Amino acid sequence: MSQSRQRMIESVPQRGFFGHPKGLFTLFFTEFWERFSYYGMRAILVFYMYYEVSKGGLGLDQTTALAIMSIYGSLVYMSGIIGGWVADRLFGTAKAVFYGGILIMLGHIALAVPGSVTMFFVSMVLIVLGTGLLKPNVSSVVGDLYAEGDHRRDAGFSIFYMGINLGAFLAPLVVGTVGMKYNFHLGFGIAAIGMFFGLLVFVATKKKNLGLAGTHVPNPLSADEKKKVFTWGAIGAAIIALLIFIGSWTNVLTIDLFVSLVGIFGIVIPTIYFVVMYRSPKTTDVERSRIIAYIPLFIASAMFWSIQEQGSTILATYADKRTQLHFAGIDLSPAWFQSLNPLFVITFAPIFAWLWVKLGDKQPSIPKKFSLALLFAGLSFVVILLPAYLGGNDSLVSPLWLVLSYLIVVFGELCLSPVGLSATTKLAPAAFSAQTMSLWFLSSAAAQAINAQIVKFYTPETEMAYFGTIGGIAIAFSVILFIISPKIESFMKGVK
Repeated sequence: MSQSRQRMIESVPQRGFFGHPKGLFTLFFTEFWERFSYYGMRAILVFYMYYEVSKGGLGLDQTTALAIMSIYGSLVYMSGIIGGWVADRLFGTAKAVFYGGILIMLGHIALAVPGSVTMFFVSMVLIVLGTGLLKPNVSSVVGDLYAEGDHRRDAGFSIFYMGINLGAFLAPLVVGTVGMKYNFHLGFGIAAIGMFFGLLVFVATKKKNLGLAGTHVPNPLSADEKKKVFTWGAIGAAIIALLIFIGSWTNVLTIDLFVSLVGIFGIVIPTIYFVVMYRSPKTTDVERSRIIAYIPLFIASAMFWSIQEQGSTILATYADKRTQLHFAGIDLSPAWFQSLNPLFVITFAPIFAWLWVKLGDKQPSIPKKFSLALLFAGLSFVVILLPAYLGGNDSLVSPLWLVLSYLIVVFGELCLSPVGLSATTKLAPAAFSAQTMSLWFLSSAAAQAINAQIVKFYTPETEMAYFGTIGGIAIAFSVILFIISPKIESFMKGVK
């Protein structure tokens, strides 16, 4: 550990928030409010896009709205690469978190102001860039609070993870109720206020609680490098803006073309990552073997997230148009179903953690856990096609079917998400450890890019075929992955 990093950690108060550094309080509530704003906005965004103008929406075609929602999610994950680079080379993780929060808040404010489709896309750019700055870097600052070997580190991340899910759980209930019942823009305004609270907590407690954590720039640019980066960055931004203007003016750049381009990037970028890491002279033979083992895990991850992320697109639409929303004497909002995923994660994550510890050496291997995740994901789509099979696709169905589908896919998430993060750190080549973590998140970007294409095939008439085909493919790949797991394990070269 460098002396500067050691001094940084020693300057941080070591206890004060449930036995953890006080800085965890700052980061817990910063991320709580950031997730509140993000998931609150996301809970009503797809409805805002395809609802008629007379109902306060933009009046976009439903298929277009679903594709945009998926592309938006893909770009959010891709922008994390930029956020990580900016923190590593320019101004550190703490400033990245602060500037990211400001951009996110401005994006929500843009949504809160009744306007046009143009304002909507401006808000998306702001939120994508802001989330890319804040999301990966706030987790890095959590790691900076603990010295190497501090036994509280894992527990600290667990507490931090709880903040993420609490914000994600409450947001659809609050923002969803206001946005759907009263006014979309008022709902987006509440999301903006949530991010403002997050920034307020961060600024008010940062100096006292974080000390120097997050201020260290690991690989700063020299003065000449900064000049080149800003010059070429400005030129690149100007060229992109010009191309967008010309493309829009000539009607060459359509939403469908943009969706297709992002979809291509979602596949090409991770492919380039794999090729560069595999061919690098800094990668050893053992590490090359582990990269090969990581490829099927990456594909499985992308397939899983493709299904899981449709909770905010296809299943959100299903909740709005196919679900009986007056249930047990309660008028349900379709946005409320977005709270189910974080609620189930909070409830069952401790149980899964206990189960893996209880099984010890008898627990499934990493590839087999991934195969279980795909099995659960596939079953979650098989479950949701049953109402149409039993009662047709022209009648409203019980909301319990949706609840069951969300529950099953969360079981898969708990088999894959924490396991995948751990496996990524173990299988990453030493020279590409940080970039391999970026690659892990790019599996979600690839999944959303794929979703932007396949959501076009969803209609009430194709409902059973849609859910059945995707669910069946996931289950089939689950079986294949389970069968080849011993071979994958052999390429992992001792990583368990």
